[in-house]
Amino acid sequence: MFRHYLKVAWRGFKRASVFSFINITGLTIGLTCSMLILLFVKDELSFDKFHEHGHQIYRVVSQSTFKGESKISSNTGLLEGPRFAAHVPGIRSFVRIEYDGTDFKKGTEVQSMNFFRADSNFFVFFSFPLIAGNPATCLKDPYSIVLSKTEAIRQFGSTDILGKTVLLKEDTTFKPYTVTAVAKDCPQNSSIRFNALSPIKVSAADEANPQNWFSSFLNTFVMLDDHANLGQVERQMKNYYFKDASVTFKSLLQQYGLSASEASMEDYRLQPIAAMHLDKAISSGNGISATSNPVYSYILSGIALFILLIACINFINLTIARSLKRAKEIGIRKVVGSNKKQLIIQFMGESIILCMISFCLALLLTELLLPLFNTLANKSLSLSYLLDAGLIASLAGLFALTSFIAGFYPALVLTRFEPTKILYNRFDVQGKNYLQKSLVVVQFTIASFFVILTFVVYQQFKFLTSADLGYDDNNLVLIEQYNAQPKGAIFQKMLSENPAIKEVAAKNGGLHSTLAKTSGGAVINFLSDMITPNFLDELKIPILTGRNFSPTNPTDSIDKILVNEAFVKEAGWTAPLGQKITITPEDNKVVEVIGVVKNYHYGSMNEPINPQVFRWQDINKLNAFYIKIQPGMSSAALNHIKTTYQALFPLSPYSYNFVQQSNKMQYSDIAKWRQILLFGGLVTIIISFMGLFGLSVLSSERRRKEIGIRKVYGASVGGIIRLLTTDYLKLVLLSLIIAAPITYMAAHKFLETMLYRIPLSVRLFIIPDLLVILLAFLTIYLQTRQSATVNPVKSLKND
Repeated sequence: MFRHYLKVAWRGFKRASVFSFINITGLTIGLTCSMLILLFVKDELSFDKFHEHGHQIYRVVSQSTFKGESKISSNTGLLEGPRFAAHVPGIRSFVRIEYDGTDFKKGTEVQSMNFFRADSNFFVFFSFPLIAGNPATCLKDPYSIVLSKTEAIRQFGSTDILGKTVLLKEDTTFKPYTVTAVAKDCPQNSSIRFNALSPIKVSAADEANPQNWFSSFLNTFVMLDDHANLGQVERQMKNYYFKDASVTFKSLLQQYGLSASEASMEDYRLQPIAAMHLDKAISSGNGISATSNPVYSYILSGIALFILLIACINFINLTIARSLKRAKEIGIRKVVGSNKKQLIIQFMGESIILCMISFCLALLLTELLLPLFNTLANKSLSLSYLLDAGLIASLAGLFALTSFIAGFYPALVLTRFEPTKILYNRFDVQGKNYLQKSLVVVQFTIASFFVILTFVVYQQFKFLTSADLGYDDNNLVLIEQYNAQPKGAIFQKMLSENPAIKEVAAKNGGLHSTLAKTSGGAVINFLSDMITPNFLDELKIPILTGRNFSPTNPTDSIDKILVNEAFVKEAGWTAPLGQKITITPEDNKVVEVIGVVKNYHYGSMNEPINPQVFRWQDINKLNAFYIKIQPGMSSAALNHIKTTYQALFPLSPYSYNFVQQSNKMQYSDIAKWRQILLFGGLVTIIISFMGLFGLSVLSSERRRKEIGIRKVYGASVGGIIRLLTTDYLKLVLLSLIIAAPITYMAAHKFLETMLYRIPLSVRLFIIPDLLVILLAFLTIYLQTRQSATVNPVKSLKND
């Protein structure tokens, strides 16, 4: 019996090869997308769950308030770990991790290294296996170092390297560190990823200084006892902290001129290590890999579900539409004794065979597409991830569900036909086709949703990457160097002598915040930028009122400042020139405003422009060089910059960034959204139009005689095409109308997350809708034109 069903199914596939191809292709694409997304979601959910005592490990995080603004941070100081472990019951041990990007020397070559420092119990606390070395003692010596397998091979060509030395830079000299262990490479689903690890160095004076409660620059992890109560531990942490640090906190408030209502003490809590990766409320830092937005997993899962649903809809629609061709087969089977159960088994069997073929092809396609998907998702997934009991069960469930959805309903419809009506051609298979039409509407509603949303995200990305930032970042190269030798002026002079270089200015590297008090008593937290006098001119940042620093007036570097518009607004000044502020952390240094700079986007356009103060600094004390290159002379300029840099700073690794490219990289998140939605939109469109093409073919075949009769009575080719296309185009148009409000809400929600955004105009909907209608028309037209031009004699000769 099984062999008979298999033979019948194979004959059916061969007779309807086009529709079998459409079904198999649609299901293959749907299953491939589902497999890829299952791999992605599995990886996201598995982060940091490989640690043996992971259920007991927590990261210390804190919440504080400054001037009414609440902030949650994962940064801690030196004291949280040792003092909480010593005074809070339930905390068994702690580990502090400090990111300390440094340089290492190999022969005469100097390179940067991804370098961490940690407490000596790091490899006992966490489950990072060692290839060689003792986990309990490898970090005891202050000048010991543990290398990852990849780093060991890169440095020495082998992992058998215990006792060998690595030269690491400390201040201005290189010191030897002894390799005491080699660790396996960190798993890709680990938030802590190191190439090299050395002991954290904390002096007794630092451990005793209570101000180190408030100097946050590392991550602290604690391990709780087996039966510790989390809520109780957090309350005891808070009580001890207030008891131990409140006096110091009050003195700091007084030092910075703040009141108790303007700033609060930290409210410490514990975050499970397994929750770090998907917790967007707490940003990562200090070398901990960036958190991921769990929304990505939800969106991707939704896309996979929609794509699979569309593929199943294609299967159902095409199977029912083809029922006319199989009607007599069903009638004859019923006449010779086949019952409903046997027919359902036959049609379900055909569905399962199709799904099995699609499933095997999907596995192959998944393997082929994994490199591209890894690039898209910034992952390193492999098909071996599928060799997991839970994931195999998920895939088996996916296969069973797809087979059932795609085959059960068509089987029920086809087995309801009455044999007498079938054999005498007195039946109407199609009826009014409400289900079929509804499924087409659902398909194109989903497809148009993706197309419109992709267009909105694309336009927003285009806006962010092409918007006026308030300064000129064209042909601008940034080089940062941290060599302590004061050679900035020489570097500037040597670069400026080359005709390929237009100008060189300098600034302090990174973003530095500090506090100041205005004459009116307002305390302002601002970004402090130390610059050379030509910095603003080089970047074409306008001065709205007042003047720039003048090289002919050396006192400008002592007590004069420039402020931006945001500072003026927060200070509440109407006449900013001549105003004085007191910089509290610098022994209450008083400085005077001589100019107001127009606001510019020094960071991402997803961040607000904060108060900013510019001060003149000697170029020899600055480390970020902004080099303006003559247009069309990048190659010559970069060669000269590299040669000059390496001659002046031989102990510092050379690297450069084009500022414009770095600015665009700030929007990698939205770029990922754009890629994900484009991927979903393309796949849904392809599957939907494949299904529409198949339905138009079947519709033309079903109405073959009607078309012939109409042509005999004088109907034109254009009229026939209009007749055959109108019904489906109405369904596509209806789907666009249904998709519009849904897409509007989704697009509005997306744009709300952007500080600067495009207006949600009608144009964003009309353009993609017209594209969908045009593609739908072309899909149907290609088939219907062929049917409309057939000689009516061929259509009617059998009647």
